Amino acid sequence: MARRRELLHWVAVHALAIAASLFFVLPFAFVFLTAVMSDDQALTRALWPRTWEWGNFRTVWETPGFLTWWRNTLLYAGLGTVLAVGSSLPVAYALAKFRFRGRNLAMMMVIAAMMLPPQVVIVPMYLFWSRQMDLTGTLWPLIIPFAFANPFSVFLLRQFLLTIPREYTEAARIDGCGELRTLLRIVVPMAKPAIAAVALFHFFYCWNDYFGPQIYASEDPGWWTLSYGLESFKGAHQTDWNLTMAATVLVMAPVIVVFFFAQKAFIEGVTLTGVKG
Repeated sequence: MARRRELLHWVAVHALAIAASLFFVLPFAFVFLTAVMSDDQALTRALWPRTWEWGNFRTVWETPGFLTWWRNTLLYAGLGTVLAVGSSLPVAYALAKFRFRGRNLAMMMVIAAMMLPPQVVIVPMYLFWSRQMDLTGTLWPLIIPFAFANPFSVFLLRQFLLTIPREYTEAARIDGCGELRTLLRIVVPMAKPAIAAVALFHFFYCWNDYFGPQIYASEDPGWWTLSYGLESFKGAHQTDWNLTMAATVLVMAPVIVVFFFAQKAFIEGVTLTGVKG
């Protein structure tokens, strides 16, 4: 009886958290359970599979083009993340640790660039990549700009670097370290949580990006990503909801796995990037 009262007390105290957890978990459970149902059971009143059709995942995996979409998405997300973090870190370091005329103006321009929706400049950018560079029909118009820093990444990294005491960098300079060596040997090890958070933000953004591949890569199926290819897959299998859900699970799984293993660094980085203005 006492154990039952303790259980009821625990449920009452954590009722809001339980409700929020169910709100987020139940859609994923619905997608997964539908993915392992048979054709005649999917989207019926049945909530639990009568038979577990694990072959649905194999059917999706062997769909022509699916591996190509995976390869393209990994290229876009992986290379884009490396370029964005590698180019944004020196800019953030300069804005956080250097004293120069126009630093505040430069920071205001970074914030202004964050507020500018990509749809506003899509027409001139598309004309540039198509007429001047002849790269439309590929993912390179989406990957190459990451090599020139990203405003959101610069802002987050700069906020974290402000929390690193200046004494560390000054001591490194006294010992004869140049700015690049100071950045790589002193700042980067201390900024690992922020770097991890920025890298995960970029990876998730690129992995889920639909707008960019639709604009630049839609004309060549050989450059489609998972987000854009999933829409094509859904159109081709609009009555096979179990296969559509199986494809959705395969698209979501890497992001969930990456976040599961990196959530500590991600949460720590997000927390620490906003502690100083």
